[in-house]
Amino acid sequence: MSDELRERAHEIDATVRVGKRGIDSVVDELRDQLTERTLVKVKFLRSSRGGTTTDDLAVELASKVDAELVETRGHTAVYH
Repeated sequence: MSDELRERAHEIDATVRVGKRGIDSVVDELRDQLTERTLVKVKFLRSSRGGTTTDDLAVELASKVDAELVETRGHTAVYH
């Protein structure tokens, strides 16, 4: 995970939001956005977290879309 990607991540807005329907509902959207962009920021809304953490959800989503998890901060995650 490069520092350059982390720096660039701060400049982008979240374009994918995970809500009560969970991460399965955004897998295709995230995959599509990653084909068009270097970085995609995902916001995990309170309703998506249930009894788990943002970090756990972020890792699971990265696995489902075969993407690199650049970082998690608060309730957002950045993928490459």
